[in-house]
Amino acid sequence: MRHLSALALASVVHLLTLAFAAVGVWTVLREPGSLVSWLVGVPALAIGWGLRPRLGRLPADAEVLDHSTAPELYAAAARVADRVGVPRPEKIAVRDLATRTRYERVGLRRTPVLVVGLPLWLALPPALRVALLATAYARLPTGGERLVGEALTTLETWRDALLDAAEPLRARQDAHTAITASSLGAVGQPGTTYEVAGLLGRLLGRVFGGPVLLARYALARLAGADEPRARARQRALALRAAPERELDRLEELAADGGYLAPMQSAALRGLSPAAIRQDALARSGSCDSAELLDAAGSELIDRELKACYSRAIGGFGLIS
Repeated sequence: MRHLSALALASVVHLLTLAFAAVGVWTVLREPGSLVSWLVGVPALAIGWGLRPRLGRLPADAEVLDHSTAPELYAAAARVADRVGVPRPEKIAVRDLATRTRYERVGLRRTPVLVVGLPLWLALPPALRVALLATAYARLPTGGERLVGEALTTLETWRDALLDAAEPLRARQDAHTAITASSLGAVGQPGTTYEVAGLLGRLLGRVFGGPVLLARYALARLAGADEPRARARQRALALRAAPERELDRLEELAADGGYLAPMQSAALRGLSPAAIRQDALARSGSCDSAELLDAAGSELIDRELKACYSRAIGGFGLIS
């Protein structure tokens, strides 16, 4: 019941966004020669555009790998994706300083993309690399989860626009005061257009901010109540490719971040990527292979990523 309520409320939020865009287009097209039509329609269309669901994109620091330069990584990622039951990633990218590995659909084509965080990947034995990929694939939201998540983002945008921007920025207020004082003097002055607009903005924020906050609170509560079901679904998907023991080991390793400090220390000492990896495997006490990625395949992936490792290790000290 809560799941259906969350979907219904999220749908209302998205329909409101669509309504703004539709009203804007209809107003302009109805009387394109009227100035009033443009004054009303363009802002409505701009609001609809600003609140639109985002299609997702690659992080700015992600480097997309070509199939020809990392065939084994693409093959391993495809095998795990097939086992979990998600589309194979069409692109695989790496990030030097991000510890998390993500799988998502981006752009208008909804291209499946896998983004591998190199620091954790470098520290994992083959079995845990499979568990990492399986976990990333399992986190791909369903259509309903995405609908609710995008609605929460839209409500956050509404809140920021109505409440966070209700008070004028201090720098703008100071500049306005300085300009007014220099032009009219510091004596009592009549209200200016700027002040009237600021007052109007604050009134609008208070009038419409309440319903937005209420809707956001309700949707967040409903989404939170649905989290156990979502986590259970993700766990079941990940278990298709990795045993529970490996998933637990990965979760523990990623949670405490204990793998990172020794790698940062080794990087500062100037050790090579191969030496840092061997050191990390020795500390983990395991070089276990997995059905979907054996030790030989894992080493081949390391050779494919050697240049990426060398570049990334230089920045490991920036990770906190």
